[in-house]
Amino acid sequence: MLISQLYGNTAGLKAGQIRRLQLIYRRRIPPSLLITSEFGRYLTELSGEIGRQIGIIVNRRGFVVSAIVGDEKEIVIPLLSDYPLGRRRLRGVRCIHTHLKNEPLSQDDLTDLALLRLDMMAAIGVLEDGMPGNIFMSHLLPLNPEGKTCEVHPPMPFHRLNLKLDEFIEALEDEMGRAAVRDIKDTRERAILVSVSTKGGREEQSESMEELKELARSADVAVLDAIIQRPKELNPKYLMGSGKLKELIIKALQKEAALIIFDQELTPTQTREIGEVTELKVIDRTQLILDIFARRAFSRDGKVQVELAQLKYRLSRLTGKGTSLSRLAGGIGGRGPGETKLEVDRRRVQDRISRLEKQLEHLSRGRLERRRSRAASGIPIISIVGYTNAGKSTLLNVLTKSETKVENLLFATLDTASRRLRFPRERDAVITDTVGFIRHLPEDLFKAFKATLEEMGDADLLIHLVDMSSPNFEKQIKVVEDILSEIGLDAIERLLVFNKEDMVEPEIVKNLCRRYHAVSISAIHPETLGKLLNALEKKLWPEDRVEAMDASFD
Repeated sequence: MLISQLYGNTAGLKAGQIRRLQLIYRRRIPPSLLITSEFGRYLTELSGEIGRQIGIIVNRRGFVVSAIVGDEKEIVIPLLSDYPLGRRRLRGVRCIHTHLKNEPLSQDDLTDLALLRLDMMAAIGVLEDGMPGNIFMSHLLPLNPEGKTCEVHPPMPFHRLNLKLDEFIEALEDEMGRAAVRDIKDTRERAILVSVSTKGGREEQSESMEELKELARSADVAVLDAIIQRPKELNPKYLMGSGKLKELIIKALQKEAALIIFDQELTPTQTREIGEVTELKVIDRTQLILDIFARRAFSRDGKVQVELAQLKYRLSRLTGKGTSLSRLAGGIGGRGPGETKLEVDRRRVQDRISRLEKQLEHLSRGRLERRRSRAASGIPIISIVGYTNAGKSTLLNVLTKSETKVENLLFATLDTASRRLRFPRERDAVITDTVGFIRHLPEDLFKAFKATLEEMGDADLLIHLVDMSSPNFEKQIKVVEDILSEIGLDAIERLLVFNKEDMVEPEIVKNLCRRYHAVSISAIHPETLGKLLNALEKKLWPEDRVEAMDASFD
């Protein structure tokens, strides 16, 4: 379909010149040719006459779908909404424009080629007599060891151009497909992770990125690559700089990514703008964590809490005309009971939030009654707290011979579980597994789960479980301690327990336990738990003199 609209500024042009520009829409180029000699001369003569660059966008059928009038230095390519990328490797259109000084492709030309994923970017030099000079061409490259994004061809005289364009583009796309070979049975969403920050140090940013990788793995996302940038100042529109944005788009093209996950929380505008320029789904760390929680919420409490957190997070993103959250979504970032509320207006969302908060209050009263019953029985209560994936559920299972779900993933356990723990001296306690903590826990999610976390206030003792094999265990200890302080539980007696001692040198384990006044165990090796049970009895029944236990735990 031909478009009868001329893009750019035609101010100052004569009526005859504008009519000649409009005639460009009547042209059709054979699909096998980049451009005909006659058409090339037409463009250069008109460009030289008006003293401005002229550009055309041509589809693979050979139709000119856009004509562009620029200034003496550049053209501005319009939106190509009629040619969305979808799963295509290239957009299916090429850009050909004039250069008044017969100069090579500019960096802006190459950036447009990359950002828009054009089939080809070409510039025809304009000589003093208006005739075509050299032609300059560039195209994108498949994934390659050198990391090159595009191939810039040497300049050649326009009259010597002999390129079978249709065959060339077909071969290029085939090569891109071979370079991005992947297991077609792997149905996971393919993502590139991005971290752009001016805060903290590079080491802290790298640690946070590693945690984001684990979060993506927990959400069943295939991580293809990661980009880290530390700019002097953040770009308010795209967060990252234009150079990194270009790099991101090229990597997504070459590796066939469909999703971009930012480690930083994005504003609704940033989500929309990055999504529009990359034409990929864009989410941030908060939305990823919400998705993980939506996957793992099985109890009524958990489902209500997750939906409440999702709606509060998305409420601010329901305004404006952006498309990032204005339609139903599936997959990563769009999963969970709250996803069907994205199409409703703000008032209905707020009504739903109010109903969920009442449900949560009702469920909280039920939990309160159960807690009172436990307290009336006189049985001590122990709560296991710690950073996510520290091994809390594994410890609960081996201590109580139960079978709560255990996976080597962040937030594998979301719903709390309480079990009876029998000590060797025929004493009982109730031990509870809780949701793991994490740095930068989304505020809305923290508020939604605060009622559940506050249940730990009835505990007589907290087991603070730490993965001592993690290189960041000290920072993880601080995160947990800060959260406990924030919810007012820092006054409850705690026992620091280092888990995964089998993955650390014995001498280091010994020194850390002495330094932190902690007990070390390996939750997957029951024979190491005797010293933990001994320490628990001393904490819970300090009036007794409990002898050290040398016997193994069965």
